[in-house]
Amino acid sequence: MRVRPTRAKVWAGKNPRGRGAVLCPLFAATRQAGLSFVTARLLSLLLSLGLIFSNFPLPTSAQQTAPVQQQRRSLRLSTEEQAFLEDLSRRAFRYFEEQSDSRTGLTLDRARADGLLHDENHRHTASIAATGFGLTALCIAAERGWLKREDARARVRVSLRFFAEQSPHEHGWFYHWMDWRDGSRRWRSEISSIDTALLLGGVLTARGYFSDDREIVRLATLIYERVDFPWMLNKHPTLLSHGWYPERGFIKNRWDTYSEQLSLLLLAIGSPTHPISPGAWRAWERRRITYAGFNYMHAHPPLFIHQYSHAWVDFRERRENWYPYMDYFENSVAATRAHRQFCLDLADEFPGYTSNVWGISASDSPRGYVVWGGPPRDAAIDGTVVPYAAGGSLMFTPDIALPALQTMRERYGPKIYGRYGFADAFNPNNGWVNPDVIGIDIGITLLSAENLRTGNVWRWFMRNEEIPRAMRLVGLLPVRQENRQQPRRKAA
Repeated sequence: MRVRPTRAKVWAGKNPRGRGAVLCPLFAATRQAGLSFVTARLLSLLLSLGLIFSNFPLPTSAQQTAPVQQQRRSLRLSTEEQAFLEDLSRRAFRYFEEQSDSRTGLTLDRARADGLLHDENHRHTASIAATGFGLTALCIAAERGWLKREDARARVRVSLRFFAEQSPHEHGWFYHWMDWRDGSRRWRSEISSIDTALLLGGVLTARGYFSDDREIVRLATLIYERVDFPWMLNKHPTLLSHGWYPERGFIKNRWDTYSEQLSLLLLAIGSPTHPISPGAWRAWERRRITYAGFNYMHAHPPLFIHQYSHAWVDFRERRENWYPYMDYFENSVAATRAHRQFCLDLADEFPGYTSNVWGISASDSPRGYVVWGGPPRDAAIDGTVVPYAAGGSLMFTPDIALPALQTMRERYGPKIYGRYGFADAFNPNNGWVNPDVIGIDIGITLLSAENLRTGNVWRWFMRNEEIPRAMRLVGLLPVRQENRQQPRRKAA
């Protein structure tokens, strides 16, 4: 779970005085115009409804969405682009191959970009979220021939046996950080709801990919079905907690606004053993912002909130069957395009940002780890570029994300591009380069690249029937089906 800064105050699409505050002045105005009581009442009602619903714009305008969809469908990767993505993806897989323990399958939270040993504080600290990306990476590697299928199968079995039979857990939920040698708790970390969900993304991808392996299916099913999702509600009817500490209990923060929790909710609602109510999907606040002509759902600065769930869940061509008929895939498209423009708008202050050198999301900095991004502007921004911001959006906006990554490699070369791909962050304005790479940031780049190239991660994960079932339960339907279920207007 990434710690977030104070939330920016953004317009939430609500009239602060309530609907009645709009209706009364309109009614008074129509009466003063000399209209009858009934006519004035009807006219004021119609006008007020128009004002109310104008506060809830569609995720992106038709002018924005149609050209974007057409552009994406018509995109064909060149031989050079394919070669670049193959090299980037192969280097990313190398991280999970080299930085995962052979006895537990746990993947280190971070490593030195050159592969050398890290300091004692980080040398043995694994991240369960990185391990979820690592399990998925094994499936990609087996499919692409980077690793023999039987070797990948053996590694997956080791990891799943560890989580099913040895790892400490609480009601099926796991600690955020563990010692990669034995799974013991590290850094007094929390039992994390979102990091367990990212781990389950890898667990269920492995179950989908190795569906012919009875042992993998059995272990993956045990791990998923053991998670007690209602327990993480901590007596709330619909909103899950961020986590739990053995010393002080549940974290007060809940998943109450749009963020990276979409996959967590679908896993919880679709659970065959410990489900939560489908009403949990509608329980959180849906804030929207508009930037550079893009209107989209957004609540926290980092771009990763628009990426993580999409690494596994295929939201393409689906939208909610109630107004404003939210399309989460197109929302992430709009968020990425707005974010790129946001970086370009900072170029006067930080000239290192250009049309093909952009991206700010939670990362290291010279001052330590920063959960930054935008829009809106974060005061901590210092011109740092975070390559995975573009990398994680390859599956959404390849027309801008792919040239950005290619340009970064060509312009800055081995200073920022090495054994595991891109350094986690660098600053083209002052020459600073992060000596580390971070597992989840490499992971989102790898999975996004694979989904762009083949859609395989989406395909393997969506083979788990619990996820499409959960999407149906919450009203997140294929576009054609959603259109059929919209109520028809009666003929006049």
